[in-house]
Amino acid sequence: MNMNDDFDLENALQDMEASTEAPAPVVAKRDLNPFLRKIPVTLTLEVGASDISLAELLAIEYGSVLELNKLAGEPLDIKVNGTTIGKAEVVITGESYGLRVVELDHLDLQTLAS
Repeated sequence: MNMNDDFDLENALQDMEASTEAPAPVVAKRDLNPFLRKIPVTLTLEVGASDISLAELLAIEYGSVLELNKLAGEPLDIKVNGTTIGKAEVVITGESYGLRVVELDHLDLQTLAS
């Protein structure tokens, strides 16, 4: 490089830093049609599941304990209309339960609509 070339090292370094910053969450940048914003969806936090026989189901009574497929302390599945979109942990917000998102998959409206 010739010393006479115009090169702005400070701006080049700023550009490099900006390109290494983590991208903003997909949900925050998504610009939905106002019509789509009004469509209701059901968001659930799934603690776990258990496959049992019909006989085991009929044997359930008050005080029964069923083992689920999640380990204690493991992040729980966030689902929208039954489709897993990420992982979260349970938090207390005032007098209610809430969720803290710890992982979020790319949201695909096609997948959620099916």
